[in-house]
Amino acid sequence: MVVSVVFLLIHLVPGDPIAQMLGEGASAGDISTVKHAYGFDLPLHTQYLRYWRGVLHADLGQSLRLHDSVTHLILQRYPYTLALTLAALLIGIALAVPAGIYSALHRGRWPDRLLGVVSLAGLSFPNFALGPILILLFSIRLGWLPVSGAGTGPILGPQFFLYLILPAVTLGLGLAGILTRMVRTAMLEELNQDYIRTARAKGLTQARVVYRHALANALIPILTILGLQFGSLLSGAIVTETIFSWPGIGRLTLSAISNRDYALVQGCILAVGLTYVAVNLLTDVAYTLANPRIRA
Repeated sequence: MVVSVVFLLIHLVPGDPIAQMLGEGASAGDISTVKHAYGFDLPLHTQYLRYWRGVLHADLGQSLRLHDSVTHLILQRYPYTLALTLAALLIGIALAVPAGIYSALHRGRWPDRLLGVVSLAGLSFPNFALGPILILLFSIRLGWLPVSGAGTGPILGPQFFLYLILPAVTLGLGLAGILTRMVRTAMLEELNQDYIRTARAKGLTQARVVYRHALANALIPILTILGLQFGSLLSGAIVTETIFSWPGIGRLTLSAISNRDYALVQGCILAVGLTYVAVNLLTDVAYTLANPRIRA
């Protein structure tokens, strides 16, 4: 379904990518020759079947602008987007889970209200505004972190992580705002259950009651929102990667859209869509690990 929707939607976009690539001075004969070379003169259903044949052989075609294999371009950029998304996810979890638990334990008091305001601010602040502010503060004014790019060192090297901090924080703070509210709601629901009162009556410590019993049973809605938000992180990475000149799929997609590079746009959206499907499958698997009753 992802392959079909991506293919059909990209061909509904108005304009001729070949004419744009060759420029206004191109003759009709030149345009016709290049269209034939890329198969754009074939009927739509024939192009669709050819595209499916290529997908099944891991061949997503050739980029019109970059003159390179789409598969090769995606494999080059995909690790950067995946690293950025996972880093943002870890930042969101590290901030949101303790904040949500603390807020639930202090329901109605000033820490709860303060964290509610902070999480709402993080949720409301857009990436395209937060990114430049972080650059101005930590890169230009303080000089602690690099402005943009991913460095010249190997991926997952020390220099790479230095460049990763600002874009990951930009993406992760929005997730932390959503996740904090979800953790708080899930924890409040569990803390009011009878089994929690029984655990406390048995003399268990507060930490064991909260983390071993309440949090363990609150994981299902938390995992659900994490799986859904992973897709938002992937789409948000397009803006964030552009702001920080991060060499990931998001920036590659935006460039391909601007150049009407059909094959590259299809390949990038297909990679993101299949990643989202895979993450939702892993979320379903995680349900069975978090709650043995679902496994049964």
